[in-house]
Amino acid sequence: MEIHPIRTEADYSAALAAVSALVDADPASDTPEGETLDILSILIERYEAEHFPLKAPSPIEAIKFRMEQAGLTVPDMQPYIGNTNRVYEVLAGKRALSLAMIRRLHEGLRIPADVLIGAT
Repeated sequence: MEIHPIRTEADYSAALAAVSALVDADPASDTPEGETLDILSILIERYEAEHFPLKAPSPIEAIKFRMEQAGLTVPDMQPYIGNTNRVYEVLAGKRALSLAMIRRLHEGLRIPADVLIGAT
């Protein structure tokens, strides 16, 4: 396969098909096929980043996602947000996150600070 930049939807579809075939073949990374897979993956990633950008989650979505990921409940969030009522208010979007909450959520749950600072 000739490798070239992905500029159109047709190029993108062809690159996806080629990557799918290469993944199925599972080539070693030090083979020509493995190197082709690496290069195509980079090109696809770049095309997708330009044409299908992911929107950052809201702070509340990020907190709820991390809670679900870690199996955390509202009482588990008290060290980061405050009493149970405050946790419910934050999760319902009725109370904004304070700087102290953002710091604790970032440090304790590793939620990116820039996501927590985003508009609520």
